[in-house]
Amino acid sequence: MNNNTNKTVFPHKPSFIEGVYDKILKVFRLTNDPVVKVYHGYGSATSIIVFGHVFSLSPLPRKRYRKNFWTNTFALLRSFMIKRIPNVKVRFRFNSIVLESTTADDGFFRFEWKCVTVVPPGLYTVEVDYLSSKIEDLVLSTGQGTIIIAHPNQYAYISDIDDTFLISHSSNLRKRLYVLFTKNAHSRKPFEGVVNHYQLLAKAYTENNNQNPFFYVSSSEWNLYDFIKEFCRKNGMPEGVFLLSQIKRLNEVWKTGATKHSTKFMRIARILEGFPKQKFILLGDDSQQDPVIYARIVEHFPGRIVCVYLRHVYEKNLHNVNEEIKKIEVAGVQWCHFTSSKEAIEHSYKIGLIPKDSEMVQATAPAAKNL
Repeated sequence: MNNNTNKTVFPHKPSFIEGVYDKILKVFRLTNDPVVKVYHGYGSATSIIVFGHVFSLSPLPRKRYRKNFWTNTFALLRSFMIKRIPNVKVRFRFNSIVLESTTADDGFFRFEWKCVTVVPPGLYTVEVDYLSSKIEDLVLSTGQGTIIIAHPNQYAYISDIDDTFLISHSSNLRKRLYVLFTKNAHSRKPFEGVVNHYQLLAKAYTENNNQNPFFYVSSSEWNLYDFIKEFCRKNGMPEGVFLLSQIKRLNEVWKTGATKHSTKFMRIARILEGFPKQKFILLGDDSQQDPVIYARIVEHFPGRIVCVYLRHVYEKNLHNVNEEIKKIEVAGVQWCHFTSSKEAIEHSYKIGLIPKDSEMVQATAPAAKNL
């Protein structure tokens, strides 16, 4: 006699509370599935750095961009509706390289290692797994990312974002929050001529489209990574690596961009330490702390900085900016404090950062006039 009995398994019926929660997630276009977010990593032929976050709650990717106040405000708020997963195991995979680490208290992870064999320049796809703490080798989620192995070109560029190429009104809290909440990655504008300048710098003295490497370092939070990345893609900015500030929660959204600027110095310093033989050009603005940070970089890395560009957007800070420019000049570093990108382009031609036979590049979207 067969004692086995067939049991009918009924699907789990969500409770009332679970049903309401699912509807809220759908309305806000959020997911409570675990997500591994891998940001653009970077490296040289012998060393690579990859970083990202692990979330238990995060926004779904934006599909459409509309010129609607409430739609854009809602989209901005969604980027801060996140829950991070701290102290969990993550595994990095790239070719035959497998590394493991643990997320920090804010769900952030970072992999950094020296390569045994030389990695040729180019773009590479990497994967990071979020592993179960209960079942060995059980993968709960996997994220894909890109690493950029820089070509050993003559120059590399480190640029700020807000009010350097993206009009942000960083020195005015009311205006800054207004454009942040009411505009999107397609309706925000770069300064007039800035895309041309960056493209000319990216292609200067290169062959076979092997552009000069760009690093975008900002006090904006990782919450805005997709926004900034899409803005750069839409406007034809050079492909590059984004190094942003510590992620924030929804109740901190009004503080966006107000991260301590000392961490920005550290992020720039790590780039220079990662490329010890590379010459760099720094691009920023005078609305906040770029002049101070860049003067410190020039001091700490003598002979490594070729030129410092500072966009003039804040009149009240002019005296302090001039004091920092004096320090840069005394160190023997070229500088340009400019109002329009046309001035910066002319300066780049003058000092040889751009070959004189280079042609102007047309931006993919109309830029705003200098404010």
